[in-house]
Amino acid sequence: MSLAHATLGDGCRIAYRLDGPADAPVLMLSNSLGTDLGMWAPQMEAFVQRFRVLRYDSRGHGASDAPPGAYSLDRLGRDAVELLDALDLERVHFCGLSKGGMVGQWLGVRAPERVHRLVLANTSAYMGPPAGWQQRIDTVLRDGMGAVTDAVLEKWFTPEFRSLAPDAVATVRDMLLSTDPVGYAGCCAALRDMDLRPTAPLIAAPTLLVAGARDPSTPPACADELARAMRHAPRVATLDAAHLSNIEQGDEFTAIVLDFLA
Repeated sequence: MSLAHATLGDGCRIAYRLDGPADAPVLMLSNSLGTDLGMWAPQMEAFVQRFRVLRYDSRGHGASDAPPGAYSLDRLGRDAVELLDALDLERVHFCGLSKGGMVGQWLGVRAPERVHRLVLANTSAYMGPPAGWQQRIDTVLRDGMGAVTDAVLEKWFTPEFRSLAPDAVATVRDMLLSTDPVGYAGCCAALRDMDLRPTAPLIAAPTLLVAGARDPSTPPACADELARAMRHAPRVATLDAAHLSNIEQGDEFTAIVLDFLA
């Protein structure tokens, strides 16, 4: 299907699309900070062979609305639940990367009845210190997304990938530059104020943690810390990638996720 919108309880419109067989189990994908649902393009050909894939643009991103003000992770989590409600989807597999993985952690604690299995990729239960996020908020609201794009891309992809796959990097660069600074800043505030470490032991769903061995934003130590905190030992996979491991190691990421969900 083409892009559609669901209006949530606070009036925010969330853009989404569904692909794959209508009778297949549903896999919900949640994007990172500064991207949109197009970030999952490397996975889609394989994912739709086995799943009805629900992708959506996080609040403040892509074709979704970008209300002014600071967002909270609770708000971003409730966005996912309200989207499932709007589509009459009772329970799904969930895969989120970075900010999307934080939404997945929230769902695992606050709405465990809505998720079968969780894939939490390149993510963390805590992203402090807050001062760094506040500085980024101030920068994008004053100077626009171009002021942070180059620095972000250096963290998202290894130098080798940036050299060997310029088209893939350019696609992500366009996502960053087209993100509404107001929406980006709103989500930065959610990460600034987030601390999911106390509730991590409450995640009961079978979980796969994916880390990038060369990820400076959420290094493997973040996955290790989350794994130690969880009551049920998750599966952990580490890829030779920086932050956007689903793009830099697309085939390996896809295979690991499909194996886990099987």
